[in-house]
Amino acid sequence: MKIVCDSASLAKKCSNVQRTVSSKSTIPSLEGILIKAVGDSVSLTGYDLEVGTDTYLKADVFENGSIVLNARHLCDILRMVPDDTVSIESDDRNICKIKSGEAEYSLIGISADEYPDVPLVQTGFPIVINQALLKDMIKKTIFSVSTSERNPVHSGVKFEISENKIVLVAVDGARLAIRREEIDYTGEDVSFVVPAKTLGEVMKLGDDNESVYSISVGKRHISFEIGEYRIISRLLEGNFIDYKAAIPLSASTKILAQTRTVIECVERISLIITDRSSPVRCAIENGTMKFSCVTTVGTANDKMAAEIEGNNFEIGFNSKFVLDALKACDCDEVKINLNSSTQPIIIIPTEGDKFLYLILPVRI
Repeated sequence: MKIVCDSASLAKKCSNVQRTVSSKSTIPSLEGILIKAVGDSVSLTGYDLEVGTDTYLKADVFENGSIVLNARHLCDILRMVPDDTVSIESDDRNICKIKSGEAEYSLIGISADEYPDVPLVQTGFPIVINQALLKDMIKKTIFSVSTSERNPVHSGVKFEISENKIVLVAVDGARLAIRREEIDYTGEDVSFVVPAKTLGEVMKLGDDNESVYSISVGKRHISFEIGEYRIISRLLEGNFIDYKAAIPLSASTKILAQTRTVIECVERISLIITDRSSPVRCAIENGTMKFSCVTTVGTANDKMAAEIEGNNFEIGFNSKFVLDALKACDCDEVKINLNSSTQPIIIIPTEGDKFLYLILPVRI
């Protein structure tokens, strides 16, 4: 293999691919980037057997071929090369020479034959969705994904796609996040769970808000294509919680509040919280939400006015969980529905069903 290409473009693309390369593996090739040169372009692939990224760039290809190079060493070299162009040449012994300006490196590579096959994802119903829309939906649900290993399927976000609608759901045992949007889709109904790690990579790629993701879903794998990049990932298997059954159908107390005002009150109270086990108390009475907290640091009290309909009572909650949910609400006012001090807190929009956040209360 022998190629010459723009060093900045190659460095950027290798850096993006490196994020899905295994940092430590019993299979040496998985710690590398697969480079393939054919025709007038070079493809780059990183894969850790769970999620992978591939991309391509234009290059002067003087000799077709392929090789696997250690991702860390390759990316470190490309970030520091002195010239605008770089040449990469490998021989039959998998010795690879990298040249740029007066700098020259020789790396021991691995045969491309030792690199595992990246799954092919075939589907009859491709899903196309605006990049900015999907990124926003992921951002406003992924914080509720479980980090526990007890139920691996909850370490991802569930996608439910039906005619002209997409729903994302994340749950971690103490909270639930749901986002709904309309999209242009007329295929069959599908649902699947994508690992949070994969969605983190999806959010990092692409920077043109008008571009789209093309999503292909198979039985066990999914691919996201955007521009010159493609992300391939396994899907999570298992029984995802029946989240609809966890949502109360009615509320004995309904609150209409300014989103920013609630956030600021909870943030002020949270200043004295030193560990997550310290709950914030909220007493609901006579058109007022009174917040308080007692920790080893001291005490804090604050209050705000709100439109309250229903019963008066006091409830405790994890301040981080409530703040995460409120900051994901892209509206000036929210509805907060409650039933008792032992039942979930529900945060919804004043109109429609674009989002729903459920937080379990903390005993006080």
